[in-house]
Amino acid sequence: MTSRHTRHRLKRGDALKLWYDVTLETVRSELPDLNARQMSLMLTVYIQSGPHTVRSLAAHLDVTKAVITRALDTLGRHGFVKRAPDPSDKRSIIVERTARGSNYLIGFAETIRGVTREMDAAA
Repeated sequence: MTSRHTRHRLKRGDALKLWYDVTLETVRSELPDLNARQMSLMLTVYIQSGPHTVRSLAAHLDVTKAVITRALDTLGRHGFVKRAPDPSDKRSIIVERTARGSNYLIGFAETIRGVTREMDAAA
């Protein structure tokens, strides 16, 4: 049984070409150019179930809380995430999704899909 996630078995070169083409499209777009750490953090917030705290995100990504804070500063400036006090623990901060962040990731997913379609058409 194959799932929609394992249907395509990419060769190494094809995988790198996909990553290159998607990265190139994002660099050329007018949208913010996120680094890998910022994108990993953002995807964690949007894909993994929450609530997400700085501490939980640092543990999940295996980085320091300071690294998470710097990435959240950037994502917050772009309006992709927002921080709010944890109602159950005022010392803790909850990281929340935003509509702008959701729209950014929808566009990013469409970029991936478009590049994949181009690769399929060229094959």
